[in-house]
Amino acid sequence: MRYVAGFVWLIWFGVCLQHTASADGWKAGAASVLITPKESQWQAGYASRTHAADGTLHDLWAKALALEDETGHRAVLVTTDMLGFPKVMSDRIRERLNSQFHLTKAQIILNSSHTHSGPVLDNALQDIYPLDAREQETIDRYSRWLEAQIVTLVEQAFQKLEPAVLSAQNGVTRFQVNRRNNKEGALLEQTELKGPNDYAVPVIKIANASGQLKAIVFGYACHPTVLDLYQWSGDYAGFAQLELEKTHPGVTALFFQGAAGDQNPLPRRTIPLARQYGQELAAAVERVLNEPMQNLTPQLRTAYSEIQLPLSAPPSEADLTKTIQESEGYLKRWATRMLAEKRQGKTFISHYPYPVQVWQLGNQPILSFGGELVVQYTIDCKKRFGPHIFVMGYSNDVMGYIPSTTILQEGGYEGATSQMVYGLPATWAPEAPALIYQEINRLADQVGVPKLK
Repeated sequence: MRYVAGFVWLIWFGVCLQHTASADGWKAGAASVLITPKESQWQAGYASRTHAADGTLHDLWAKALALEDETGHRAVLVTTDMLGFPKVMSDRIRERLNSQFHLTKAQIILNSSHTHSGPVLDNALQDIYPLDAREQETIDRYSRWLEAQIVTLVEQAFQKLEPAVLSAQNGVTRFQVNRRNNKEGALLEQTELKGPNDYAVPVIKIANASGQLKAIVFGYACHPTVLDLYQWSGDYAGFAQLELEKTHPGVTALFFQGAAGDQNPLPRRTIPLARQYGQELAAAVERVLNEPMQNLTPQLRTAYSEIQLPLSAPPSEADLTKTIQESEGYLKRWATRMLAEKRQGKTFISHYPYPVQVWQLGNQPILSFGGELVVQYTIDCKKRFGPHIFVMGYSNDVMGYIPSTTILQEGGYEGATSQMVYGLPATWAPEAPALIYQEINRLADQVGVPKLK
């Protein structure tokens, strides 16, 4: 009996050691801050809006997850109920985080849900909105305030670091529809959906040393465009976060946007549908949390770069004059601005510094891309690195759509005219997708993400 008791004690002691080592390995802290505008302000995303927001469906949030591995290497993920961070704002935030917390760009991900019911930010989509000087001042004031809030948010997340256990897994839900291949008006008559999709719901579970759930990071690749109201909201992604936080009081739920460039929630345009999709997404996350998940070893590796992504030649004076004569709204404003700058002798950019990033949390790769990434990039990356990887779009800088080679050739909104929406002087050059794949492969190699054989 003495030997049996000793053996049982050894097993118990070994289990405790294993749990303690895991808990001591990772440290994590989560924080959130309310970012709903307090002043009357325009909403971002739809060129058809004619006035500022007039109410709140539910509040907007910025949230941060701070991580530290067993060697003390740190990183932070910031998620926001925003259309997207423009480069100037993103650079300022990351410079402040570097100055105050010694975090490099490789250690920071600034992701936006891309809700079309959040506020306009400065230096973003300026040709879309018919703003007067007073409205622009409000946008500038809010943007500076938001930057300060995010820096403070990150500080709070790091102050809350505590021993943690991380695990990850993909779930699934299916309200995403490829909008290039399925016409919204004809959806009720269709018997099957067409075009590329990725229905994965990536989930990271963060528990403390005693196993108590502290934070949930989850994503999906779908435009938050169920709603087009004049009310602030996080759209379906906001409803999903609210649902998870209601189910798990005290837990911080952080949503990140995936490769949603050509993916819409269909059908749409009602609050009950936005709530339904949010509940569906939350249910998919809940299922993952209640099934076996992959434990992540406390090793964090990060890599980041900005590649000079080439643009095609800008339009001629004749093309711009024709656009001015034949167009209205933002297209006319874009062409008018471009023509004036051309006649002033301004040299338009021929390349754009495009951000690409890879994190490896234990054995969990996270690939993040700037801009409105289309879903083909996720499909291709999963073919190379495996179906378990997580892919983020809308990270660090949202400067335009990032079309696949096929979409570039086909043109249309995502492949061509959306460049005007974002104020870029031209479409991406044909070699742009290949350069993006080349760089993500290089960064993945750098942090040790294995390739499929």
